[in-house]
Amino acid sequence: MPEDNMDTPCMVTCTAPMNIAVIKYWGKRDEDLILPINSSLSVTLHQEQLKTTTTVAISRSFKEDRLWLNGKEEDISHPRLQSCLREIRRLARKRRSERNPRSTESVGLSHKVHICSVNNFPTAAGLASSAAGYACLVYTLAQAFGVEGELSGIARQGSGSACRSMYGGFVQWIMGSKEDGKDSVAQQVEPESHWPELRVLVLVVSLIYTFL
Repeated sequence: MPEDNMDTPCMVTCTAPMNIAVIKYWGKRDEDLILPINSSLSVTLHQEQLKTTTTVAISRSFKEDRLWLNGKEEDISHPRLQSCLREIRRLARKRRSERNPRSTESVGLSHKVHICSVNNFPTAAGLASSAAGYACLVYTLAQAFGVEGELSGIARQGSGSACRSMYGGFVQWIMGSKEDGKDSVAQQVEPESHWPELRVLVLVVSLIYTFL
């Protein structure tokens, strides 16, 4: 992340797809860490049709972390969202200290973030908006803070199925066995080209009530 002039916001924009479960997970063995009682499998939809777009801005001039969803400001203090923010910042600090162990400089890492997220499909309508939203949030934050490596475990802490939206094609969410959830991550099983004839239909219907 640029450090020379943090008065000018560092801005990153990314997109992420939604996914549809083929084999669902049936409950959680740990509600706080969002650890499932079984592994699951999903297919990731193409971003040309359904996606979340998230922009993250970081600046020393920001007084507090803020979040906008579909143009409306939301409460950023939600525990799951805060969990993702804390983990990305922790990894960013770790990465910087490993690069220069003697440095105590943390310019940028303590600065506040503004997050703007937009879905091009109905939110909270059974179309996995939280999966696409948290996957996009985590990936965009990682790009902004210079964090690399496995990110699906962080996205899982926001929304379980979000870990599967970190990859395209057919994706498995591995239930894992560790109590800390470090091995409960997603991995691509097959690319989207594995089943090129597959189509997913999302139908918008209107209900007409007739009273007799």
